[in-house]
Amino acid sequence: MSTTTKTARKGASRLGRMLGLGTERMLREPQLVAVADGLVVTTTEATAWFWLSSANTDLMPENAQDAEQDAAALALAKVLPGYDCHLKVIWARLSGEEYRAEARALFTAGNVEAFAGMWAARLETLDLPQRHILLGVKLAERETAALSALKNAPADVLGIGHTGLADGELAQLDGLVRRMERRLEQTPWKARLAPVELLAWAISRESYRPQPAPPKLPAITGASLVRLTASRAIPHSDHLRLLDARGQTAAWVAVMAMPAFPETLYTPGEQEWLRCLSEISYSHPDTGEEALVCPEASVRFTVWRKGQAIKAVDKVRTSAKEQRHSAAEGSAGETFAEIEETELVMEQLRKRMSRDSMTLLEDHPRVIVSSTESLEDLRARCDAVTAYYSGLSIDVTVAADEQREMWLEAQMGDMLRVTDLGHIRETDALAASMFWGGSEAGDDDGPIAGLLTGTTPGVCRLDITAGSARGDATTTAFIGRSGRGKTTAMMLATLTAGMKGSFALMLGFKGDEGGLVRAGQHLGLPSHHVTCGTPTPAVADLFRLLPKGDAALQVVSQLLIVLPDRMRVAGVETHLLKACNEIAQHGDAASWRVIDLLKSSAHPLAQEAGHALEELSRTPLGAPLLGHPEDGASPLRPEPGLWLVQVPGLTMPQAGTAPQDMTMTERVSLALMRGLIAYALNTSARPDLRGLPKVVAIPEVHVLTGTDDGRRFVDYIARTGRALDTSLAIDTQDPKSLLGLDGVLEAITTVCAFEQSTKSQQDAMAELLRLPVSDATRALIRGVGKTPQGDIRHGHCIIRDRRDRVATMQWDAADGYVLHLLSTNPKDQAAHHEQTSEAAA
Repeated sequence: MSTTTKTARKGASRLGRMLGLGTERMLREPQLVAVADGLVVTTTEATAWFWLSSANTDLMPENAQDAEQDAAALALAKVLPGYDCHLKVIWARLSGEEYRAEARALFTAGNVEAFAGMWAARLETLDLPQRHILLGVKLAERETAALSALKNAPADVLGIGHTGLADGELAQLDGLVRRMERRLEQTPWKARLAPVELLAWAISRESYRPQPAPPKLPAITGASLVRLTASRAIPHSDHLRLLDARGQTAAWVAVMAMPAFPETLYTPGEQEWLRCLSEISYSHPDTGEEALVCPEASVRFTVWRKGQAIKAVDKVRTSAKEQRHSAAEGSAGETFAEIEETELVMEQLRKRMSRDSMTLLEDHPRVIVSSTESLEDLRARCDAVTAYYSGLSIDVTVAADEQREMWLEAQMGDMLRVTDLGHIRETDALAASMFWGGSEAGDDDGPIAGLLTGTTPGVCRLDITAGSARGDATTTAFIGRSGRGKTTAMMLATLTAGMKGSFALMLGFKGDEGGLVRAGQHLGLPSHHVTCGTPTPAVADLFRLLPKGDAALQVVSQLLIVLPDRMRVAGVETHLLKACNEIAQHGDAASWRVIDLLKSSAHPLAQEAGHALEELSRTPLGAPLLGHPEDGASPLRPEPGLWLVQVPGLTMPQAGTAPQDMTMTERVSLALMRGLIAYALNTSARPDLRGLPKVVAIPEVHVLTGTDDGRRFVDYIARTGRALDTSLAIDTQDPKSLLGLDGVLEAITTVCAFEQSTKSQQDAMAELLRLPVSDATRALIRGVGKTPQGDIRHGHCIIRDRRDRVATMQWDAADGYVLHLLSTNPKDQAAHHEQTSEAAA
């Protein structure tokens, strides 16, 4: 340290001692020089900043939570000893306008503006907070604060201050940042460099002024940085008043200290003192409504190196020992119990530190509460924070007459100023805060599917078409008992896929999926509803759906299924193959032409087969396969949009049923299902459609998996989905039926688990969620579809995402009318049908 620096620090220290303050309180705030990806540089220091991932601890088993906490404590001890660190937990509101702009890039089909506007309005109504966790690690000291103040004072007076950063220094600092990132990315926080846009936002938001968006440059310096950081704060004894550009009050902010913690913290549980920030609510002073406070946290801490920590423990132990000897000599051999306890605790602590990876840290936790409404509202929020933490035996108080210093201390690039309100404790104490814990699930970006309902509020994003682009599997499973919203949730996901320009085919075996087409039409999507029956002859005729070279054998297979077993034994297959090959050469090949050709054959068996097939073509299940088509193109075409194919009256045979044991209805149902499967497979594998995202959605998939053909189809789509850019969405009431389908299980990336009531199904669901099979998990699955009052909670489920994070979520729609259109409730279905009939009339 230079003589000038020492003189400046001594002067500040002397004045501080006269006023009863520390040196840091008196120093001027450092000036920001540059902001880059993962880096904030001031006149005094360079700090690496990392964006920490959240861990989904709400539904994590207790032993897993213990392991997570232990891993975090180990990371503090191994990665950060000797570094000055700054942890910030901050909140942002998901703006409807921001998502509107995002939606314009996400969605390409239908009425994008209307859909984006619906979601924008919905998000503005919900006003959801989004948590961001940032960790700053001081990498280098450029100058001391005192020396910087002396050097820059004349320049500031003259208005010629320099805020640039040399390219060489920036490159050197960037190398240090990336080395630190490699060490931190292996921790439970999975740290990654904080993007420059995030850092610029985090800095500028402190002013509560509308700021311009940060420029998309490698680094932000000079005038751009000045505009982002312009602010004005007026400190009062118990709060600060922040002013906007016009001098009007923009917000009231109070910084609260945490001067006392209990001797022992019990975790996992309520005493996770930073995770619980999202749980604090208060009663609005004017309206009386309950609302979240969402206080923020700023924790400056330094992890001591083990040698330093052991030395400090030894010093306390030695002091306690000397006090014990002195007390024993001067008090007739009696010593104070506190002295003996201190000595014993220090001995045990030293043994632990020598044996384990544990060390000590010094931390200075602050809680920051803000209000944009009024000072009374701010004080109500502060009272709620104090009362909440009091229930956890943790003291939290507004820092009287320290607001300026503590507010500056919480800013990125500043320093620890109030040094006398800190704590020296084990690394476990900070890890026990579980600042990265809570609720987290879904994709990082993409369409919003619903809302997280755990301890950390936010949205859950889910894109069922994104697996192939990530090089991942492509199957999403919706599982649960009837009437809990699984089919509606799958239709919402399929509708969103359609808005992204996908070819979305839903094979409906229940008959209540018509809302998908109604919602698609409402949103301007190409939507097609095909009901297999006598009004739609030849809709599933494979000669019309498949290339001619592939169709002949597939048609033979279909016809063999529907004909009686005695004809197959008599050798009808040869006649069918001959007729199909001949018709395949026709310009307008069709199954009805095969029937006519068989009827005109000279062979009695072929004639009998032709007449039998003709009679079947007049039935509701046979007409879609064998009927004479109406004029015009096939109603099923491989074009983007929503395609709902419903098959009422389908009766599938049980798996393993011999052909001779099947009823006629089962045989024709199986043939029709095979036709639709062949169409879906062919469409997903078409070379000219490889670049088009495709979705095959199957409600009540257990109808298919109960047959050998159905299992093979689902297994094939699941296994080849990534290569064919085809996503599979399935819903079922029977999770046990999926456990035997290895191909499907391997391909499932996301599970949406709704309520199940029986123990065997709950255990199967637990396996799919990768949760322990236990009474606690069964209770969770049994209760997820109920409100606290015991009423049905439609659309509420447990989601396991592609990263195996498990959380509870509530499916949501862009607006209530879309949800009404998708309803599978029989009364709503009847009302929709009546409205459609009246409109047609």
